Amino acid sequence: MKRRSFLKAAAASTVLPISLNGMNLRSLQHTGLLGALGKRSANGKVLVIIQLNGGNDGLNMVIPLDQYQNLTKARSNVVLQESSVLALKNTTKTGLHPKMLGARRIYDNNKMSIVQSVGYPQPDFSHFRSMDIWMSASNSNEVLTNGWVGRYLDKRYPKYPQGYPNASMKDPLALQIGPLVSLAFMGPITNMGMAVTNPSSVYDLLDNAVGEVPATPAGDELAYIRLLSQQTNEYADVIKNAAAKGTNKSTKYPTGVRGGNLAEQLKIVARLVHGGLQTPVYMVSLGGFDTHSAQVQAGDTKEGSHADLLSQLSIAMEAFQDDLELLGISDRVVSMTFSEFGRRVQSNASTGTDHGAAAPLMVFGDAVQPGIIGNNPSIPSATTVNDNVPMQFDFRQVYGSILQDWFELPPSEVKALLGEDFNTLPIFKNSLSRIDAFADFMTQISIGAVFPNPAKDRALISYRTDGGGTLQLCIYDSLGRLIQTCFNKPHHSGEYEHELDLKGLTPGNYIIQLRSPLKSDTQVLHVM
Repeated sequence: MKRRSFLKAAAASTVLPISLNGMNLRSLQHTGLLGALGKRSANGKVLVIIQLNGGNDGLNMVIPLDQYQNLTKARSNVVLQESSVLALKNTTKTGLHPKMLGARRIYDNNKMSIVQSVGYPQPDFSHFRSMDIWMSASNSNEVLTNGWVGRYLDKRYPKYPQGYPNASMKDPLALQIGPLVSLAFMGPITNMGMAVTNPSSVYDLLDNAVGEVPATPAGDELAYIRLLSQQTNEYADVIKNAAAKGTNKSTKYPTGVRGGNLAEQLKIVARLVHGGLQTPVYMVSLGGFDTHSAQVQAGDTKEGSHADLLSQLSIAMEAFQDDLELLGISDRVVSMTFSEFGRRVQSNASTGTDHGAAAPLMVFGDAVQPGIIGNNPSIPSATTVNDNVPMQFDFRQVYGSILQDWFELPPSEVKALLGEDFNTLPIFKNSLSRIDAFADFMTQISIGAVFPNPAKDRALISYRTDGGGTLQLCIYDSLGRLIQTCFNKPHHSGEYEHELDLKGLTPGNYIIQLRSPLKSDTQVLHVM
């Protein structure tokens, strides 16, 4: 085995031999996101990543009320009754699933940002491939074998794992609660994290000393394993100590649950943060979102498997935020949800939905600028099985916003970490120092109308820009594939028209997307 392969395999199997409240813990010691934190961990800021595994149906979570007539046509067997949708403060256009009362309270308390239609260009509909794209921060047409966080960490801590823990950082840099190891934490040479699946049945820890080993390649590898084991022992102690010092105060956590329950995972995070653990990034997860069938209960669409998942998510979010506030640490913690993709616009015959493209995500915490970023997705009046929610925001814009505006990473380091410039979004209150106002961001560009619609060979699109700058107009098919770039050129502030050449396009629905460096707007055009 090559040394590089050995190091990756060894690090991936290193075990953290502890259990808290019946939950297994996996230490991810230098996830890339923390790389961004690196030496900034002293500011005490924490990011909690909530992964929704399976592809969350965003149209059933954040409901476009202004598109309800077309939404009902597209998914008549799964759509919620409009009267059951939870209204949100300061908007009549968008609501939440009726099982998300807790999440609605966080939003109405001005502590949540909902980012609409997050995805990436040329979407992939495979769970594994799409998750790799999210975790590696790659383009859809490139394959990276390391993670966006691991790459940063490898540069910041080139000698890892030697010398850790140390006097300046005695705690693990990241913790994942549960059995998953993410590509996001893989560096160019070695896995930058420590993993555990069952801490009670792994192996006996070696003594603290590495001990003598033969002066051979195999001896080097044995020394490496012993070093990781030693670190594991030390990290187990600091986590146990933090758990002993910390507590929980919220009464909103559900009782009598253990194992993989999301609320219990977040309860442990709150306890560890309160107990003084300086770990800056945590990851938790909730599975089951691959709802191809029985997504809703026949005869009552507000019930069913997806409703149960959204209820678990909402209850966990509210209990966690409430706990942080009661513990006096809510100003230090920000949380975000994400899933590898959304679902199709049209439901299927099995009262489910199939793999799709973009979906909303939520960022919540005291430091968050409240509101909805982006427009509701446009729902065609007539849909096919291939119609998708088009991307408005690249997921790397969300990553960049967290790194720059929460962890205070310089823009040059954010660019190095993500591989190119991705303009940040007004997710955090302090981001508005770069943007005149939240409303200005929202109205920077917009598509007025596409006429005629439906169209055959040609159509005229009207659009406007308040900020000027370079604008790009593209046509995508219903699967998110780029069909035509109409223009990519500088604009002054003002109103414009552009004639679309539709000759040669197969009949069906197409996405017309106008994009600036900051945001995009879309309209659905039906070609006859």
